[in-house]
Amino acid sequence: MAIPTTRTDEVSVINIIDDRCIVCGKCVEVCKDFSLDIVEKKLVITTNPVFGCVGCGHCMAICPVNAIEISGREISASDLFELPPPEHAASFEQLSALLKRRRSLREFSDKEVPKEIIDKIIEAASTSPMGVPPTDINLLVLESRDAVKRFTVDFCQYLKGMKWFVSEWFLKLMRPFWGKTNDQMFRKFLRPMFNIFTSKMDENINLVTYDAPLAIYFYGSPFSDPADPIVAATVAMYAGEALGLGTCMIGSVHPLIQNGKKAEIFRDKYGIKYKSKEGLIVLFGYPKVRYKKGITRSFASVTKVN
Repeated sequence: MAIPTTRTDEVSVINIIDDRCIVCGKCVEVCKDFSLDIVEKKLVITTNPVFGCVGCGHCMAICPVNAIEISGREISASDLFELPPPEHAASFEQLSALLKRRRSLREFSDKEVPKEIIDKIIEAASTSPMGVPPTDINLLVLESRDAVKRFTVDFCQYLKGMKWFVSEWFLKLMRPFWGKTNDQMFRKFLRPMFNIFTSKMDENINLVTYDAPLAIYFYGSPFSDPADPIVAATVAMYAGEALGLGTCMIGSVHPLIQNGKKAEIFRDKYGIKYKSKEGLIVLFGYPKVRYKKGITRSFASVTKVN
């Protein structure tokens, strides 16, 4: 009973190398699918797992003697690597400094982002946790200022054909169905956004992607956990910050290219493979301005239970 993704609909195969196994039980402890057990002092594969091996690789990674090999669902023993030593990890103070230094940047210099930096950002983002492996996160990488601009111009042309979506007659028609909160969101955010995006682009002023030299769109699939592309986009954003880039998350594009024939045509033009419950574009570029002060943020609420 494999958990399906767009990449596979089969379970992984667990191979136990008996002559290496020391029956320490660590693999049994970390397998939350109950695929492994110790029976009569021997490690065995159970016949009643919860889902069947999803290929998380925990058992293979925890084994001190390399007695387990997982294959299938885009994982194999060759994917194992030694973790960096603890002394190479960022301290909390270093991490906190990175988080505090990041601001949403919309002013980028003319310098393009080198391919090797783009590759590092993608590599870092690929380490993101996910709902169920293998990841169903997909990336559209617009790796030059010209590519980002073409995408944005096409998006604004697409918006012009969608203006009925924020028209007065449509909002009045829909208010009884989607309520006051959505009505206010459309009137106070989406309608002004449509107008400013398209009118300014006609003046060659880009208020969608701000002439960034790099944009990466993270999106999922019909099978993916809605949080997965958001988590990956966040990791990529902080990786960009660590590499000396300014970054900005753009949430306005994704929801508007999900539904309808015109949206499908737009997605097809840019090789966007799937509709996705959630998605984000992250802009990257070398800062044109430098901030010396940050702004303290807070949550809407924090409820503690002990």
